[in-house]
Amino acid sequence: MSDLISALLRLGPQLAEHVLLSAAAVALGLAMALPLALWAARSRTVARLALGFASLVQTIPALALLALFFPILLAARAVFGEGLPTLGFLPAWLALGLYALLPILRNAVTALTHVDAEALEAADGIGMTRWQRLRHVEAPLAAPYVMAGIRTASVWTIGAATLATTIGQRSLGDPIFAGLQTQNWALVLAGCIASASLALVADGLLGLVERGIAARRPRLAWIGAALALAGLAAAGFTQVRASGGEGREVVTIGAKSFSEQYILARAIGMMLEDAGYRVDYRDGLGSAVVHEAVTSSAIDISIDYTGTLWANQLGRTDNPGRAAMFDTIVSWEQRTSGTKVLGRLGFENAYGLAMDREKADRAGIATIGDLATGAPGMTIGGDPEWFERPEWHAVREAYDLRFASQRTFAPTFMYNALQSGEADVISAYTSDGRIAANNLLMLEDPREALPNYDAILLVSPRLAEDPALAEALAPLIGAIDVETMRESNLMVDRNEDKRSVDEAARWLLAEIGAIESR
Repeated sequence: MSDLISALLRLGPQLAEHVLLSAAAVALGLAMALPLALWAARSRTVARLALGFASLVQTIPALALLALFFPILLAARAVFGEGLPTLGFLPAWLALGLYALLPILRNAVTALTHVDAEALEAADGIGMTRWQRLRHVEAPLAAPYVMAGIRTASVWTIGAATLATTIGQRSLGDPIFAGLQTQNWALVLAGCIASASLALVADGLLGLVERGIAARRPRLAWIGAALALAGLAAAGFTQVRASGGEGREVVTIGAKSFSEQYILARAIGMMLEDAGYRVDYRDGLGSAVVHEAVTSSAIDISIDYTGTLWANQLGRTDNPGRAAMFDTIVSWEQRTSGTKVLGRLGFENAYGLAMDREKADRAGIATIGDLATGAPGMTIGGDPEWFERPEWHAVREAYDLRFASQRTFAPTFMYNALQSGEADVISAYTSDGRIAANNLLMLEDPREALPNYDAILLVSPRLAEDPALAEALAPLIGAIDVETMRESNLMVDRNEDKRSVDEAARWLLAEIGAIESR
């Protein structure tokens, strides 16, 4: 219970940004819905097209809708210039605004097309213009139904906004995603409680406005509106206060959605804070998203892996060796975006295929090639990216692997799937402490279908030439061996004697001598 309360008390900045994002998205949905509703109420063709489009948007999963705006804005940036952000608030706002459109539009169109005919006839009879009729008759009669649509849109949007974490926008999804990946259930519960409570409060306040309008009690409506505006003002104040403070520079550190990335991001943040920088984090990003973010300076620092960049960004399928691959990536990053590769951290976190050791021994499997015979009767599990990555296609073709089925799991749950028998083979990570803890066997790759995955530190073009930042992070370069990284990862991933990400990061820094043990 104390962990839950502590997690809830730390959610101020995430809650503030979640409130502002949701409110802005509902406002955008309202701004799109009302003009469309007025037009649609007078044209069946427009009504069919508008409602059809809004319904189509609702069929797209919220996570996919948010992700789709990343390539859209990426293409738009080529037209409108490098200043157009592709991550963070803008894509989240646009996607959630579309998501809020349907309930407002449907309620508004329904209300306007079912206004009492006698009231309209009376308005025409006394000589009202179209504008006067809309203002004095149609709008007041339709308002309660429009408010009901706004209430629905608000609840939907607050829930969907938790997914904005995946495209670099801080929200209450931050603790949910971080907790899921590190199996910190107090953190997950805190994010869910905060999100659900926010939705209930918003629904209650907007419900006051709706009842006040329907019962023609303006005071009730004004009370609900005033309380809602006070909440927005408090969120705005919290965000401004959080972005203030002393410090030389605000450095945003990005992290992918697994424990190692969270730990390294916090370790980097601690070292920069000791050097006088202020630090912000963007967690839970996908590989393509985090790389685009750092090269466009949407974030300032990220940890990536040579094999990932080699296959996904450079589009290479050959394996020239560790040194040549690193040198090529350093040159390519500098040439194409001005991003600086500060150096290798010292360990490799390679993709590989893993099995339960006892099961592998019984089946006589020691290499990936040994899987070929038994694969048609086996299930392979992978993280959400694995089956779309060039590495998987290279391994599958190199060893002629044809599994009976393939299943996708969050990185944390891949290992549970192996233990429970939901998967026979998984795409594991070689620096993961759960390999040894769960008695797993990493299958050898004699044909070298998988490239090396040295962990490297990337600095955005914005801070690439900052000597103080490079000096602050220099103790990390070449200092972390794979055994130390595994132990740090296991601190977060194990169920017994579990440590927080911050504790694991402090241990890691103390172990390599970057900070004093504390």
